[in-house]
Amino acid sequence: MTTTASSRAVTRPPADQLRRTSLAAGILYLLTFVSVPTLALYQDARNDAGFVLGAGSGNGVLLAAGTEVVVAVTCIGTAVVLFPVLRRQSETAAIGFLASRVTEGALIIVGVVTVLTLSTLRTDVAGTADADPASLVTAGHALSAAYGWTFLLSQSLMPVFNALFLGYALYRSGLVPRILPTLGLIGAPLLLASDVAIFSGVYDRAAPIALLAAAPIAVWEFSLGVYLVVRGFRPSAVAALSPARAVR
Repeated sequence: MTTTASSRAVTRPPADQLRRTSLAAGILYLLTFVSVPTLALYQDARNDAGFVLGAGSGNGVLLAAGTEVVVAVTCIGTAVVLFPVLRRQSETAAIGFLASRVTEGALIIVGVVTVLTLSTLRTDVAGTADADPASLVTAGHALSAAYGWTFLLSQSLMPVFNALFLGYALYRSGLVPRILPTLGLIGAPLLLASDVAIFSGVYDRAAPIALLAAAPIAVWEFSLGVYLVVRGFRPSAVAALSPARAVR
């Protein structure tokens, strides 16, 4: 009876199931890069004070908002897909990664809402007879600033915690070559230092030094996505993981 109960309590997922997990996680990671053009597409909304009055391209802003929704969903998806595997190495790291990814996705959606609100002011209010241009420009500046801070917290600060939690679990487990999580673990403090500098007003988030500081994290996430799609988890590392708890 004890042996039977024990066999029900722990299971080892079959190799093909883990391959599907790694493939799904890799695809989701690569899909997060659809937001790469976002900064360029948002330039009119961020830098043109007259955007809310009709200046610049509104279609580009709407396209960028749509890509960010995709990023929010895929961010959360990567954590959900990887959680059952990561918890076999470290439940704390797995929960931390899931929490930081969900926070990132939620904040991205908040940023999208501010941009869509700005777009609504442009299309539905700016053209009305009783619209006050000065008030609209002020509201536009406020919404643009809100998006900027939301972006800093979501797509710049949260990746620091993502890299620390996921990088730790992958480095310890050896599920992927250790050079990949090493990139994330090195890039995390660099990006954090850059975020602090941006928060303090030392430079803008679109400054070249900010982009350079974010490069290691970007390379880590892209390389991880490619590796998981092409190769998947290393079989020897999977075998060394503690058995997964059966779902009751």
